[in-house]
Amino acid sequence: MDFFSTFNPLYSVSGFFVGMLVGVTGVGGGSLMTPLLVLLFGVHPVTAVGTDLLYAAVTKSAGTLVHGRNKTIDWKVVARLAAGSLPAAAVTLWFVSGIDRHDITAVATITIALGYMLILTAVLLIFRRRIIEKIRHLMRDRRPVQPSTVATMTIVLGLTLGVLVTLTSVGAGALGVTVLLALYPSLHVREIVGSDIVHAVPLTLAAGMGYWVIGEVDWSMLVTLLVGSIPGIVIGSHLSPRMPDRLVSAMLAITLALVGTKLVFA
Repeated sequence: MDFFSTFNPLYSVSGFFVGMLVGVTGVGGGSLMTPLLVLLFGVHPVTAVGTDLLYAAVTKSAGTLVHGRNKTIDWKVVARLAAGSLPAAAVTLWFVSGIDRHDITAVATITIALGYMLILTAVLLIFRRRIIEKIRHLMRDRRPVQPSTVATMTIVLGLTLGVLVTLTSVGAGALGVTVLLALYPSLHVREIVGSDIVHAVPLTLAAGMGYWVIGEVDWSMLVTLLVGSIPGIVIGSHLSPRMPDRLVSAMLAITLALVGTKLVFA
C-alpha cells in the first residue's frame, strides 16, 4: 500500500490547527495531537502515541534551531534532564514491547494515563505561577538548596518525564517547564523554555524510534500530519504576539481538561 493510497487530508487539516495552537500557546503538540487521533480518528492509543512522538521530534527540531540561534539554551540543564529521561524511556519502551498492546487492559491503562496527563497539563496552564511561587517559598523556608541537590532533582525530573512522555507523549512542556522554573529561579524564562524544547527532541526521537521498532508508528499518517502542522506552527508563531495570552491559555486549559476527563471516564 503506497503513501498516496493512504493519504487522508483530514490529518493535514488537523495537523494545521494543532500546529497553529502550538505556535500561539507554546503547549506541546502531544497534549493536542494524541487525544485528537484517539478520539476523532479512532487511532489505537499506542500507535497514536508512537506516531505523535516522532511528530513532536520533527516539529520541536525547528524550535531547537531558533533557540540555538538566540542562545537561549542552558546545556547543563539539558544534559541533566537527558541523564534521567533517556534511560527511563528505554525501560518504558522495554515494558511496552513486552505486553499485548491490543489487550483491553493495556489500551485502557494508556488511555487513562493520557487523560490524567491532559488534566494535569490543564491545571499547570491555569495555576503555573501559583505553583512555582509555592515551591520556591517552600525551598526558601528550608536550608539553602545545594547545587548538587538541584542537579539531582533535575535528573529525577528527567526520569519522570522519560516515563510519562514515552507512555503518553504528553508532559515534556507543561510539567517540565513548571518544575524547571522553580528549580532554576536565576534562569530567564526563555532559557527554561529553550532548554526544555531542546531536551524534548532526543527524548521524543528516541521514544518514537522505539515505537517504530515495535511496529507502532504510522508513517503515512505522520507525513500527512506534518504537511499541515509545519505551516500551522509558522502562522501561529506570527499570531502569538497579537493574541491575549491569558484568554488563549484558559480556553486551551478548559479544552484539555474536558478531553482528559472524557478519556479517563469514557
